[in-house]
Amino acid sequence: MSGYTILTGGAGFIGSNILRGLNAQGVTNILVVDNLEKADKFRNLVGCEFTDYLDKREFLGRLDAGDFAGVVDAVIHEGACSDTMATDGRYVMENNYRYSLALLEFCLDDDVPLLYASSAAVYGGSAIFRERQEYEKPLNVYGYSKFLFDQAVRRRLMDADSQIVGFRYFNVYGINEDHKGRMASVAWHFYNQYRSTGRVKLFEGSGGYGDGEQRRDFISVEDVVKVTMDFLAHPERSGILNLGTGRAQTFNEVAEAVINAVRRSRGELPLSLDQMREQSLIEYVPFPEALKGKYQHFTQADINALRATGYGSAFLSVAEGVSRYVGALLERGE
Repeated sequence: MSGYTILTGGAGFIGSNILRGLNAQGVTNILVVDNLEKADKFRNLVGCEFTDYLDKREFLGRLDAGDFAGVVDAVIHEGACSDTMATDGRYVMENNYRYSLALLEFCLDDDVPLLYASSAAVYGGSAIFRERQEYEKPLNVYGYSKFLFDQAVRRRLMDADSQIVGFRYFNVYGINEDHKGRMASVAWHFYNQYRSTGRVKLFEGSGGYGDGEQRRDFISVEDVVKVTMDFLAHPERSGILNLGTGRAQTFNEVAEAVINAVRRSRGELPLSLDQMREQSLIEYVPFPEALKGKYQHFTQADINALRATGYGSAFLSVAEGVSRYVGALLERGE
C-alpha cells in the first residue's frame, strides 16, 4: 500500500482502537479525520502514529474539491453522530447519511475499498437480527440514518468494482470510550459506579425479562478491530454484515464480570450473582419512562453471513472481554 488510509472518526472510541490496530500492523500513512469540538477526545490519539489530521469540515471540502483522487488506498469510515437518543434529525442525517454518501461516491469513483460503521440499531423493534430488510425496523432517527445509508449501499453493491463492507455493530465496549459519557457502554458505567459507590445499578424487570436479565449481544472492541483488520486484508469480501458475538448475555453477567474483575485487582475472592445481591453490590432501579417503546430488551447478532465470508475466529465472552477491559482501565488508573 502506497497511498493514504483515511480513517474518519479516528479520535473516537472504535476509530482510535482501529488506529492502534493499523499501527500494530505497521500502517502509519494514515489521514485521521474527526471533529474535536469535544477536545477531550484528543487523548485517544496520544501514542498513535499517523501522517495527518483534518477536521471533518475541511476534509469534506477537500474531498469535494478532488484533493484525494488517486492517493487513497482504503477508507475506514467510523465518523458519525453516535447518540442513539439524539432528537435533532437534521444533524443526525447530515452526519450519518450525507457524510457517508459522499465517501461512498468517492470510493466507487476511485475504486477504493470502503469499510464503514453501520449499527444494530437498524433492527430496532425486530426480534430477528438478520441482514434482510424485512427485519429492519429502526426505533429512532439514529437507527434510521444508518438504515438509509445501508439501503444506498445495497443499491450499489452489485455494480461496485471495489470492496464495500458495512459492519452492523452490536453493543461494543472497551478502552477509549470515556468521552462518550451517557452513551458509553454499560460495562464502563458499571465500572465507574462500582468504583465510586461500591454498587452497580441495573434496570428492574422489563419487556418480559427479570431484574437485570435483559439481554444484549455485547462485543469487545478488541474483536471489532480484529474483524476490521481481517477484512482489510481480504478486499475481495464485501457486504453488509452483523458484527456481534452471536450470543446474547444479560446485564447481570456484565455487572458480575465488572465487580469480580475489580475484586480480583484488590486480592478479594470472586462472588456469585446471588452473593452480590445479598451484599447489596447490585441494585435494581425502575425502568425509565423515557425509554419505553425505544429500548431493545434483547439483541443477538445472526453472524452466519459474517462466517460465510471466511472469518472464523472466536469472539470473547462477556466474562473474558469485560475482565480484560476492567484490567486495562485499572492499569491506566481510571
